Amino acid sequence: MENQQEERRRWAGRRVLVGSVVGCAVLGGVLTLLPWEARTGAPPAPAPGAQALAAVTTGVPAALPDLAVLIDERESRVREHPGDARSWAVLGAAYVELGRRTADPAYYPKAERALRTSLKVRAKGNAEALGGLAALANARRDFRAARTWGEAALKLEPKRWTTYPLLIDAYTGTGEYKAAKRTLDRLLELRSGPAVLARAGAVYRDHGWREDAAAALSDAAAAAEAPAERAAYLERGGQLAWERGDREGALRHFQEAVRLDPDQRAAQAGQGRALAALGRITEALNAYRVALAKQPLPEYALELGELYESLGLGQAARVQYDVLRDQVRRATAAGADEQLVLGRFEADHGDPQAAVRRLRAEWKRQPGIAVADALGWALHRAGNDEEALRFARIATDRTKGGGVRSALYAYHRGMIERDLERSGPARRHLQEALRINPYFSALHVARARRALDELGEPAPEAL
Repeated sequence: MENQQEERRRWAGRRVLVGSVVGCAVLGGVLTLLPWEARTGAPPAPAPGAQALAAVTTGVPAALPDLAVLIDERESRVREHPGDARSWAVLGAAYVELGRRTADPAYYPKAERALRTSLKVRAKGNAEALGGLAALANARRDFRAARTWGEAALKLEPKRWTTYPLLIDAYTGTGEYKAAKRTLDRLLELRSGPAVLARAGAVYRDHGWREDAAAALSDAAAAAEAPAERAAYLERGGQLAWERGDREGALRHFQEAVRLDPDQRAAQAGQGRALAALGRITEALNAYRVALAKQPLPEYALELGELYESLGLGQAARVQYDVLRDQVRRATAAGADEQLVLGRFEADHGDPQAAVRRLRAEWKRQPGIAVADALGWALHRAGNDEEALRFARIATDRTKGGGVRSALYAYHRGMIERDLERSGPARRHLQEALRINPYFSALHVARARRALDELGEPAPEAL
C-alpha cells in the first residue's frame, strides 16, 4: 500500500510539473475557456493548411476543413516534387488523421502508400515516415506493428517527443502497461504542454487514477489554443465523467466540445450516451444518428442498436447491427482490425462461439485489458464460465494490469461469478458496477439489478 501511494505521489508530482500554471476545472463542473481571438495581443491565426500541418506533425487533432486544405496542398506538392520525402510523410499522416476523424478506412491504404513512398525516397533517417506508419498502425488497431514502427523511429531520434505518445498507445494496446508508464515518464521529461497533459491523462485513467486523469485533461483543454484540439480534450474529459456516472457533467463536456468543433463526432455520440441515461430518449437517438452519419464507427452502431433494443425496437436495432457488420467488413478490407468490437457484438447479439474464436486470436496478437474483458464475456456467453473468470480477473484485478475502473468489466465479472454460484464475489462486483456508473449500459444495467435482486442479501454468517 505504501509503495502504491508513493507511486501515485510521484506521478501526481510529474503532472504538476507539466501543467504548472494551467487552470484546472473540476470534472463535473462547467469548463469555461476564453476564446483565443479574445486574448489580449493574440497574433492572427495561421492559414488553414498551416494549422493542420502543425496539428498532424505533432499528433494532435486537426479541424476537418483545415485537414482538407493540407491534403490538397501536399498532393499538389508531391505531384510537382515526387522526391520530397517530408511532403509524402505529411500527406500520409494527414490521410491517417482524416481516416480516423471520418471513420473512413479507405484513407488508410492511401496513407500507407504515401508513407512508404516517403521511406522509399529517403530510406535512412526518416523518423517522420516511421512515426506516420506507427500512427497508421494504431489507427488500424494493429498495436504490435505500431510498437515496431514506433521503436524504430525512437531509435533514430530519441528526443523526438512526438514518437512517445504513439508508443504509449501501442504498448497499451499490447498490454505492456509498465512500458507505457516508462514511456510517459520519458515524455514528461522531454516536453510539456496540452498534448502531453492529455496523454498523461489517458495513462492515469488506465491505472484507475481518475482524479489525476480528470485534472490533466482539464489542464490540457484549458491550455489548448486550436478549437479542434480543445474539443478533443473536452470529449475525453466527458468520457471520464461518463465512466464515473456523472451524466450531467459528461453532457456539458460533450456539448462544449461539439460547440467548439461541430465535426467532433465522438462528443456527439457521447451526448447520445448521456442523454439516454438522463431519460431524454428522442434527443439521444438524434445525437447518435448525427454521429453515425458523419463518423460511422462500429461501436456507435452497437450502442445505438442496444439503445433501440432496450426500448423494445428490435427491427431498428437490427438495422444498426447490419451497419456495424458493414463497417467491420470495410475496415477489414482496408487493413484495419475491428475484431474486438465484432467479438463484443457477437457475444451478446450473434454467435458466442464465433466471438470466442475471434477474441482468442485477438488476445494472442495483442493482449490488452479490453480484449481480456471481451474474451471473458464471450466465454461466459458460450458456456465456459471457469475459463471466462480467468480473463475477467485479468480485466479487473489491478495486480494483473486491470487498473481501469470500468462498470462494464465489473458487471461482466459479477455475472460470471453468479453463474459459478460464487454469490459473495458476484454480489460484490455487481454492486461495484452500479456504484462506478449506474447508467453504464442501456441493456445491461437492468440485468445487473435483476441479478442482484435474485442474489438477495448475504446470509448473516457471511457478514
